[in-house]
Amino acid sequence: MKPGFIYIITNKNNTTLYVGVTSNLPQRILEHKEKRYPNSFSARYNLNKLVYYESFQMIGDAIGREKQIKARSRQNKIDLILSINPEWKDLYEEILGIMNVF
Repeated sequence: MKPGFIYIITNKNNTTLYVGVTSNLPQRILEHKEKRYPNSFSARYNLNKLVYYESFQMIGDAIGREKQIKARSRQNKIDLILSINPEWKDLYEEILGIMNVF
């Protein structure tokens, strides 16, 4: 089975949050940054800054975690982000380095 990732992206002012799941995190974040799907929620709200992610050995576990996070309040999501990224930095370059991509 494929590995999986959950992630949270936001806009430059950190006002809107989007929680997603994917099997290829670098590729998916690049799609958000390039607005590959112009009518999508993330493209409409300029969500392209990766502020949180978790990795899982199986995509099914990632899907379960995504549902759990989505069910929580906005404040819970903010607390999750602050736990690993208190400065709300874009983690995209970090994942590229960790995953030896591109």
